[in-house]
Amino acid sequence: MSNFIFSLNATLPIFILIVLGWILMRLGILTKGFNSAADKYVFKVALPVLLFNDIATADIRHDFDASFFFFCMIATTLMFLGVWFFTSIFMKDKTMVGAFVQASARGSAAVLGIAFVNNIYGSSGMAPMMIVAAVPLYNIFSVIILSVCSSNKSADQGHQIRNTFLNVLKNPIIIGIVAGLPFSLLGIDITGPAFTIPYKAITSIADTATPIALLVVGAGFEGRKAIKKIKPTLAATFIKLILLPAIFFPAAVAMGFRNSELVAILVMLGSPTTVTCYIMAKNMGNDEVLTSSIVVTATLFSSVTLTLWVFLLRCLGLI
Repeated sequence: MSNFIFSLNATLPIFILIVLGWILMRLGILTKGFNSAADKYVFKVALPVLLFNDIATADIRHDFDASFFFFCMIATTLMFLGVWFFTSIFMKDKTMVGAFVQASARGSAAVLGIAFVNNIYGSSGMAPMMIVAAVPLYNIFSVIILSVCSSNKSADQGHQIRNTFLNVLKNPIIIGIVAGLPFSLLGIDITGPAFTIPYKAITSIADTATPIALLVVGAGFEGRKAIKKIKPTLAATFIKLILLPAIFFPAAVAMGFRNSELVAILVMLGSPTTVTCYIMAKNMGNDEVLTSSIVVTATLFSSVTLTLWVFLLRCLGLI
């Protein structure tokens, strides 16, 4: 029961903010102009700062575990490539491929990771290491997939490849991650006295990323359009919350991962679709209606599925 309550505490506030954004939009308090500006602010400022902070404050040198680190990297790579491969084959409407793949494979690792593990074990455990291994790849693969599948892509294949490469290099979220790595690798403590003022500014900006992004998702949610895409929405939700954990957990257990390592892997594999998917899909010419529908649905069901996964792992004596 405590696991279910925790999962609700982790996911219900997210869902409430999405609903609040939808209500405020219908009341006219939020406008399309606000949504457009907020999209850009979250994508270009708040999310990069949030990920910079997450990476810069992670103690990679002390916590580094090569087998765990590379498992997270390989699993993330296989998730994206596998979902992309099968989606390209079976999805008839090719305009939805980019949004579907990203939303099916990309979870809320950066948002839920440390909090989820800390709630169960009293410390962040291996969650920061999982974030360092997986989140940069989340963003690199997302930029590549969304660029290739964008409605704005060039007909010239060479030009398209060049644009995709430039999109990876120029992506604000990837820049934020890369900027944070030297601080973590060199052991520079940005929370220390020497950085008191800039760190307060960094955390203040980072704290705005998730709530504003969630309000924007809710405000941009169009029920009539979303209901027409209920099948891909449910398919993506199933892949994200159930199928991917079911595929990769046996490998993780076989490699000897237990306790906080497995919980961190659970967050990587089975956490709900992150709100960042919506922001990136909208800013990169992909299907934001489908993405917002998946974010809402996956968030709604994740409190149940995460609890069931934790319960199963505990029954098996793995955590």
